[in-house]
Amino acid sequence: MRTDSTTDDVLRVRGLTVEYEGVAAVSEVDLTVARGEVVALLGPSGSGKSTLLHAVAGFRSPSAGEIWLHGRLVAAPGHAVPPERRDVGVVFQNYALWPHLSVVDTVAYPARRRGTGRTSARAEALLILRLLDIARLADRRPAELSGGEQQRVGLARALARRAALSVFDEPTAHLDTHVRGLFLEELRARQRDSGTAAVYATHDAQEALGLADRVVLLDAGRVVQLGSPEQVYAEPVDLWAATLTGPASMLTTRVARADAEHCTLDVAGTEVRVACKSPELSDPSVRRLLVRPEWARLGGALPGRLRAVWYRGPHTDHLVETPVGDVLIRVSGAVSGRQVGEAVSWSLDRTWALAGPDGPPPSAQPPLSSAASAGWSEPPRR
Repeated sequence: MRTDSTTDDVLRVRGLTVEYEGVAAVSEVDLTVARGEVVALLGPSGSGKSTLLHAVAGFRSPSAGEIWLHGRLVAAPGHAVPPERRDVGVVFQNYALWPHLSVVDTVAYPARRRGTGRTSARAEALLILRLLDIARLADRRPAELSGGEQQRVGLARALARRAALSVFDEPTAHLDTHVRGLFLEELRARQRDSGTAAVYATHDAQEALGLADRVVLLDAGRVVQLGSPEQVYAEPVDLWAATLTGPASMLTTRVARADAEHCTLDVAGTEVRVACKSPELSDPSVRRLLVRPEWARLGGALPGRLRAVWYRGPHTDHLVETPVGDVLIRVSGAVSGRQVGEAVSWSLDRTWALAGPDGPPPSAQPPLSSAASAGWSEPPRR
């Protein structure tokens, strides 16, 4: 058995490829997860998130590459340590509750497996059930629960598991916002307290950015970008990555001057100096520039016309048509009172130059994508 005592990583994935009938669902993935770290896998349906988790847990065998857990090789072509010997807690979309156990005994089971006495294990289970607001279900069996209640019990059991590594496959997809928040808050607190690691697959960008220490953007089984939540949101590698992680406007305009921290843009004849740390701006020219909704403001020297307004509770989104492209501007609070169709002014604080070829000239700039105008959304396929 191959081991490596020189690393503190809980999980190391090296060149992992997993195929289904000759088609790669995961291709040449490299990933490490350190003790106490939460890594989120973010991608649309079919991007390979579940396959990667199944391979780590031991339910899929690699076609190429290696998987190491706690410095021990657990998977490679021709070599596989069974799932029950990997010390990996698993929460998949199938709740897999035992029909003969009550809710409290289901959640207490991981503690009983660790050798905790029945009374203490049940007390710990009741605490977790209260945290997830389902203590009232303690004595019920799975057949007496709704689908949403079963999911919450499965999550409670996962919190009680205390595995060195836990993998989560979109575990909150069918939960309401309140319960989702409770679970994520408790999960993060337990990760910090215990030092255990987690790999968390989701297609919800807000969930990934708010929970993880690092985020992996996956598409068609390949890693498109890996970095901190701040990096993948503010410095995406391309437009696809930008729309995956949040609302994204794209402006096409000339960069008159640029240095390490700022650039001067020529926006329809008006020069504006904005923050823009991007290697793509080393050669000033016409560029495709990303603008997040909070990077622009209503009011300023730049001309525009209001195309649409959406009130979203904590904030209001304004879609502004400009000579260099449509820009989504987010304003805290209620609707501003401006009317669709009226002329408005706006200003820009920050931008990020997108990689790839220069965009079309400003006169040919297409409307803002639906992903940007409608809020969080899955991006189109690459």
